[in-house]
Amino acid sequence: MKNIERPKAGDFPAYHEAYLLAAKGDNLSAALRNASEEEWRTHGLVPDDRWEYSYAPGKWTTKEVLQHIIDTERVFAYRALCIARNERADLPGMDEDAYQAESRAGRRSIPAIMRELEAVRFATVELFESFDDEALARSGTANGKHITVPALGWIIAGHTMHHLRIIRERYLATKDSTNDPTPDRSLVR
Repeated sequence: MKNIERPKAGDFPAYHEAYLLAAKGDNLSAALRNASEEEWRTHGLVPDDRWEYSYAPGKWTTKEVLQHIIDTERVFAYRALCIARNERADLPGMDEDAYQAESRAGRRSIPAIMRELEAVRFATVELFESFDDEALARSGTANGKHITVPALGWIIAGHTMHHLRIIRERYLATKDSTNDPTPDRSLVR
């Protein structure tokens, strides 16, 4: 992949800054590769009894978090495609809770979710690889906010890392290890 460096302030809405900070790597290719590796590493840490687990009432299950990562990556990759192709319209926002309510993640197998996650990431990498310098220099609006094509790629990588950290810290960590056999894996990289 081309050397797509981290975006600077002003290239993305300020509320996405936490995702950019969570992305690991010197360029977008490394950030997406690190996110993919972390997805599989985290997948290997989740015991069978934790896929349908939710750490609090009203919170998503572990499977639903992975489905959210998939759905969000698709939406952000679509935004990158539209802006790279010089779309001038403001792209719509995404109601993540409404999407999740319709995802039916609980009916899906873990292997199916992981295959989809891998396929979506492959498509994202290929999409950004296809962009020439002119496409990468474009910016547009999504949900009423200014954003650049490279920023969308970095947000995808960082959004993934953000949610994988939440899985490790809130879904795999135990409150009382004497009552729950699942070890605290929040420090595992």
